[in-house]
Amino acid sequence: MAGKRLIQDQESDQENKTEKRMKSLPLFASVFGALNTENTMKSLSLALEPVLRKVVRQEVEHGISKRLRSLSSSSSFQVEARENIAPTLKLMFAKHLKKPIFTGSKIIDEDNNPLRIILVDDSNNDLSTAPVNLDHPIRLDIVALHGDFPSGDKWSSDEFDRNIVKERDGKRPLLAGEVTVTMRNGVGTIGDIEFTDNSSWIRSRKFKIGVKVAKGSSGQGVSVCEAMTEAFNVRDHRGELYKKHHPPMLEDDVWRLEKIGKDGAFHKKLTAENINTVQDFLKLSVVDLDRLRQILGQGMSDKMWDVTYKHARECTLGNKLHIHRGTNFSLTLNPICEVINCQVFSSGEAVNQLYIKRLARQAYSKWDQLEVMEIKTNEVPLLTPGHTMEQPYGGNNHYHNIENHKSYQQNGYALERSPNNMEMINEGYITTTPMEFGVCFNITGSSSQSHMNPFENPHLR
Repeated sequence: MAGKRLIQDQESDQENKTEKRMKSLPLFASVFGALNTENTMKSLSLALEPVLRKVVRQEVEHGISKRLRSLSSSSSFQVEARENIAPTLKLMFAKHLKKPIFTGSKIIDEDNNPLRIILVDDSNNDLSTAPVNLDHPIRLDIVALHGDFPSGDKWSSDEFDRNIVKERDGKRPLLAGEVTVTMRNGVGTIGDIEFTDNSSWIRSRKFKIGVKVAKGSSGQGVSVCEAMTEAFNVRDHRGELYKKHHPPMLEDDVWRLEKIGKDGAFHKKLTAENINTVQDFLKLSVVDLDRLRQILGQGMSDKMWDVTYKHARECTLGNKLHIHRGTNFSLTLNPICEVINCQVFSSGEAVNQLYIKRLARQAYSKWDQLEVMEIKTNEVPLLTPGHTMEQPYGGNNHYHNIENHKSYQQNGYALERSPNNMEMINEGYITTTPMEFGVCFNITGSSSQSHMNPFENPHLR
């Protein structure tokens, strides 16, 4: 019995030791839970760190920006177009643009002057264009706008900004030159500005030039409405190579005239007859109008001819005179073969309009051999009613006063002269000279510049 009890006691002791050992060791679930919680916190902190940094940075930047705006609005005056304030002043362009407009070409107004912007008061609606002086300069931004903006008469500053056209990808800035202008005393001038791209790629295929007050420009805190020009096309510069000139120049190629296209049928017909320039065209039109019409042929209708001829007659003649001299005469012509003055030093030959025509045709055929005289700008090479001009007559070195009698011709009478002068009105020209010095003709005529065209047939014009 004693042995059996001893064995039971030993087994009981071993069970107690095992139970105590098991109670003293931590459970696996508790260990895994603790480790899992620690890893989660680290992961969460790592995930939240960039978010927290971004939020803190945004809040700091917002606070700094708000503080700067507060300081800016309280430290100095500011001129801006604000949404909640109806503009009392507005910008406007003084004149319309000169068109057509090409890329790379300077943009000017209709009077060939730089673009001018003025600041006007829009509050009294009296359409006054007197500049408003703000007593301080303000800066203006010059921008390109869509040609179909605005849809009405009014717009907001936000709408204006949304319709500013930027350059295409890979292109230069759309506007080059003076894109920022300083306005003083209510007036600003854009000295040099040009487009670098055509307008064919935008929705309206047209641009406008807009101007607005630059942000941050110092002023008096008033609202200023933006300005814009009329809509216009901008063509590539290569198109300028084929454009017509208004007015044309004497040395311009003849295809610069209206209705005569470069390398077209009319151009080829004219060049085949050695009529290459506007001056050649005008000279032949004076000397032999029928011949010129014959060269152009029936393909040029009377209506087309009127347009071409009118355009040619707009030509600036310049200040050169051409002199055709003979043994007993001196004929002075302008650059298109119109007779200005004819001096005849022999009374042996019948002097009439046919004689003048013959001399003018001689001058035309020898044009490159004629003597050229350049008149100073302060002289009066083109006689107009009431003006006089003195010049030497031939080898006698005797000076005569030559007057334009156009107005008297039209009325059918002439001025009174001294008895030793001869005066005659005959088929569109006048002779006035002392008898002992032969005959001197002062030719006046029907052209706009009071030149005589002895060949003119009014029914052909």
